[in-house]
Amino acid sequence: MAYWRGEPRVCSILRVPSIAEEDAKRLHRERQFLMKERVQHIGRIKGPLATQGIRDFWPSRQDWAQQLKAAVTGDGRPLPPQLAAEIGRHCQRLALVNTMLKEIDAQRDAAVATTTEPDSREPQGDGRIRHLVQLRGIGPQVATVLDREVFYRRFKNRRALGSYLGLTPSPFQSGSMDRDQGISKAGNPRARTVSIELAWLWLRYQPQSAIAGWFKQRTGGLKGRVRRIVIVAVARKLMIALWRYLETGLVPDGAALKA
Repeated sequence: MAYWRGEPRVCSILRVPSIAEEDAKRLHRERQFLMKERVQHIGRIKGPLATQGIRDFWPSRQDWAQQLKAAVTGDGRPLPPQLAAEIGRHCQRLALVNTMLKEIDAQRDAAVATTTEPDSREPQGDGRIRHLVQLRGIGPQVATVLDREVFYRRFKNRRALGSYLGLTPSPFQSGSMDRDQGISKAGNPRARTVSIELAWLWLRYQPQSAIAGWFKQRTGGLKGRVRRIVIVAVARKLMIALWRYLETGLVPDGAALKA
């Protein structure tokens, strides 16, 4: 009753995702898990080989078995049999992970390719992904994560979007002291990670945009920590611009579209 009277601070209304919206997140989350597993397998293969003086073994290639047979240690000996068997099993697991990743990527690309052209002002579902992919610097993977994790929701304003991403400032007040402690990090961690990654890509592929110009003006020729701080603000500005782009069709200022 207090909420409908106009007192939103009394309680928060939880928006539960539908079964279809929750199920749509499984694809890119599984891909994230498989990418971590892929890195682990490569490390478990190259680590023991490096102790034997072998640094030119490429486990992701299809001829890994021939490479393993021809491998010679740094002092000219063949690989010990148990070590070679262990590395061979890791290579088989890595090949299976790579096959699964290809299947997921093919399923993702097929879903994007079979949707209608992004000509409506209020795209829904995979149509939002097609809208995002039209912008230079945004590929199918980033667009899929943004759509499944962020833009499937409805936000009242830009503050609600920034809060969901965890990119809003966290104030600290004590006596006469009044400052910010950094971002809250209270929102969706996957969405926050991909938004910051996209911010770096945006600076590279959209250098003529207004957001990239703002970043250059704020940082000047500085490097290091200052750039890492300002890129968080760029991520928040960019996500708000993309939200408006999907809601109203307004292309971010100075952004270039793909051919």
